[in-house]
Parts: sequence; structure tokens; C-alpha cells
Amino acid sequence: MPVDVSHFHIQNVIDTCSIWNLLSSRLLYRAARSAECHFCCTSFVYYECLHKPRKNHASEDVELQDRFRGVHARREIETFDLDVEDLQEVSVLERRKKVSKGEPSSIAFAKKTSQSFLRARKSISVTNEVRVELYRQAQ
Repeated sequence: MPVDVSHFHIQNVIDTCSIWNLLSSRLLYRAARSAECHFCCTSFVYYECLHKPRKNHASEDVELQDRFRGVHARREIETFDLDVEDLQEVSVLERRKKVSKGEPSSIAFAKKTSQSFLRARKSISVTNEVRVELYRQAQ
């Protein structure tokens, strides 16, 4: 399903991949900030970004981590905790089969706070294009 990029939510819960995609382009990040987009993540996503051990630690990773530390320190991407009960919802746990561990925490927080969840997911196609998917809790 194609995404209409002209319509978007300005408050979004984001996962690790979305953070990396957002921060990897200074132009995209500035555009999002000038459009008054606000982003937040869960404590687990924060852990994934900065503390989770990596197989390969490239200089690009270090640069993105430094950028994340900066925007986090300025509270441009805020971090929030979840309760265990938030993660015990069946619908969130069912999605766990094909997602990273940070994604269910982001979905649960988005549902809890009635916000959008923005994730970036690599397509399985040969071009390996990045697809942006928006999730919005049904009221």
C-alpha cells in the first residue's frame, strides 16, 4: 500500500531503524523539525541504539550514535518507559514473530499514548528499498 507523504502525523513513536534513517540524513531531520514533527522512543529502543552489542561497529554507526546522543540530550527525541503490562497485550506479542525487540515496545507505547508509530522496514525486493509504514491506533 503506497504512503501519501503529503499527510503525516507530527507526533510519532519511532523504533531503532527509523532513528537511524532519520538521523542519517541531516536534510530529512531538519525538514522534519521544521515541519514541527516530534519523535519519541522507548527505553528499549534507546538501549538498542546506544548499548546493544553490535557485530560490526563501523565509523558510520559511531557517527549516528553521536547524533542520537545529541538530539536526545536536547530532548528532540525523548525516551519513555513502559510497564510490563503494556507489553503483554496479545496483539503486540503476535507481531513479535517478524520484528526486532524494539518494535513491540514502540507499538505498545504508541497504543498506550494514542500516537502514530513510524517504522522503516527494508523491502525484501532486489532493490532493497526502504519502505516507510505508518501505524495508527484505531480509536
